[in-house]
Amino acid sequence: MSLYPLVFQPSYHYRIWGGNKLKQFGKESKEEKLGESWEISTVPGYVSIVSNGSLKGKNLDDLIKEYKDRLVGKKVYQKYGDKFPLLIKFLDAAQPLSVQVHPNDEYAAVHHHSFGKTEMWYVLDSEPNSEIILGFEKGTNKTIFTENIEKNTLDTILRKIHPDKGSVIYIPSGRVHAMGKGISVVEIQQNSDVTYRIYDYDRIDKDGKKRELHLDQAKEVMDYSFVEDPFSHYDKDARETTLLASPYFTVSSMEVTENKILNNLSNSFRILICLEGECTLLNKTLPVTLKKGDTVLLPAEVENVEVKPLVQTKLLEVHID
Repeated sequence: MSLYPLVFQPSYHYRIWGGNKLKQFGKESKEEKLGESWEISTVPGYVSIVSNGSLKGKNLDDLIKEYKDRLVGKKVYQKYGDKFPLLIKFLDAAQPLSVQVHPNDEYAAVHHHSFGKTEMWYVLDSEPNSEIILGFEKGTNKTIFTENIEKNTLDTILRKIHPDKGSVIYIPSGRVHAMGKGISVVEIQQNSDVTYRIYDYDRIDKDGKKRELHLDQAKEVMDYSFVEDPFSHYDKDARETTLLASPYFTVSSMEVTENKILNNLSNSFRILICLEGECTLLNKTLPVTLKKGDTVLLPAEVENVEVKPLVQTKLLEVHID
């Protein structure tokens, strides 16, 4: 059968730091602290389920095994085989996330049989004075880090930045980071759920316990170098522009005010995330309507998708070069 644009059931996740802003993006959950909505995932236990068309009810793992490069693209399939390489999320932080770090591919493969975790945040909302922790202040090394952990003065060596709506922040594996309260983002990352917590503000979870820290593992993967410019710069006035190009994913934004054709990428699937407005994707198989907060996976074999905006629409587009 011919493939078509695939929509999946979001997976909602309680987080101790979560809030309620994701309702603005159509994410309805019984959880009072909805921290994350996983849009596309093959993390074990949270494999995305198709919610539209003739493949409704099938999961993404099974689809890749069945359709292979027809779904993910020739180059992507050659590199990753039956493993889907990305995880797409919406996050909302009503309280700060733990200070954390992620391993690279090599370390994660040995210790977790997993991909490493490099990620990107596109900031949807940032309240006044909201902060993101990203790396360390100049001159930090393993000894200084350890001393500050022991003295409970880690905060004095962490670098803080102030994002705006539309800020793009690249977080390669090994870079210490944390999202502060009052920030919500779209997170585009390698398909991994491996996180090493360094500091969690001594919080108590809903079971009355402190969450586990992973200092030994963190020290083995941590990058102590200072990052001169933590933001990925792009032309915010451009109707269509590349936000970030990395070895793991390329992300663009596009504002659509009139019908636009998306040529297929034979080497990669394409993911569209609707940030504002509403549009219909027209193709030879199954039309799909996207509204604010929706995500769709365009299989590599789906050709010449026409984006028809119902109102002015802003999309993020993700693929792998």
